[in-house]
Formats: sequence, structure tokens, C-alpha cells
Amino acid sequence: MEAEKSHYEDWYPTLGKVQAYLVEQIRRYSEKAKEETGHAAYEHLIYRVKEPSSMNEKCTRKGYEVSAYTALRRLYDAIGLRVVCRFISDIYWNIEMIRKLPGCRVVREKDYIRNVKPNGYRSYHMIIELEAPFEDIDGNDPGRFYAEIQLRTIAMDTWASLEHEMKYKHDIRNPELIVSELKRCADELAACDLSLQTIRNLIQSDPDSQEKER
Repeated sequence: MEAEKSHYEDWYPTLGKVQAYLVEQIRRYSEKAKEETGHAAYEHLIYRVKEPSSMNEKCTRKGYEVSAYTALRRLYDAIGLRVVCRFISDIYWNIEMIRKLPGCRVVREKDYIRNVKPNGYRSYHMIIELEAPFEDIDGNDPGRFYAEIQLRTIAMDTWASLEHEMKYKHDIRNPELIVSELKRCADELAACDLSLQTIRNLIQSDPDSQEKER
């Protein structure tokens, strides 16, 4: 039985199925949005199941037992999704649609768009518990599984990728200067996001516009 598996890597096939199940639900509401408005709910949908080596490292780093139960019940990012949107308003629209997914419960959320991190990082993070038609580590079927979802604009995602690259590169010259420049760029990109949102709102408020407001 699935519930008897003791190693995280043994759960990899099941987690892949749960991820596909979640992705399909998100794609479904995006396709419906496109039919109704002419625009998909997001620009890109990126997803992964955390590699066993990365999960084991995280368990060790946090001082937890390295086990499947820890990975699937104490940590919540075995399944990770990133929803990359064109506009800020699309982020919050997607959040509401995710809340309404069948069998979905929001466990935790952090809004780093309205509450920006000191380094300029912006994103919306959600931890969800999803009921899916697969046996979980407790032997329940349908089972309960966790996923971390990050929602960003294209600009936020580009910035975060660069910041992530800098964080894991250890031989950078003038790191203080780069950190300062990254913060400046984050603020400039945020201003562009707000300007684009304003322009979009003006277009949608035009009585001649055929696009429905989201």
C-alpha cells in the first residue's frame, strides 16, 4: 500500500500524479477565462516535484527526521507551482480561483506584493492542502497533499530569477553594489507593473473596449 512507503523518493510517482491533477484544475479555469474574456488567466505555469536530494537537505537543515512522513506532513513544498501573470490584478484573480478549487484549503499565505521584503522581493505565496484521488501517507483515499504556489508578474519573476542566481553564486565581486542595484531594479519594475495595470484599467474602462473586466 502507498501508506507503507517510508522513503520520500518512493512517493515521487504519487506526487507527480497529484501535481498533474492540480495543474489540470488550474488550466481548466484558465481556459474558461480565455473563452469568456479572450485572455488566459496567466502567462506561464511552471511546476515541479521537489527532488529527493533537495528534500533530504531541507529536512536536515531544519533539524527534522529525514523521512517521507516529514517531507509530506511537516514540510509543504514537495509540490511547487509558479503562476506567472501579465498584470497585478491577474495575480489576485488567480488567488480567488485557487481558493475555489474542489477539495482545496488554504493553509498559509503571505502577500509580498503589498508587504515587500527589504531586498525588493515581490510575490504572493500560498500553501494549500488539496484533496486528491490518491492514497496519502496516512492511508486515506482520497488523500491530503500539500503544495506551495507562488504567483508573480512577469517582471517580478524575472527579478526573482536573477536574485536567486546571485544568492547561490559565491564568488561575486562587489555583492553590496549588486544588492543595491537589485533593490533599485525591483522598485523600478514595480513602478512599471503599476503603470501597466493603470493603462490596462483605462483600456477596460473604455466603453468601446470589448474585453471584459477580470
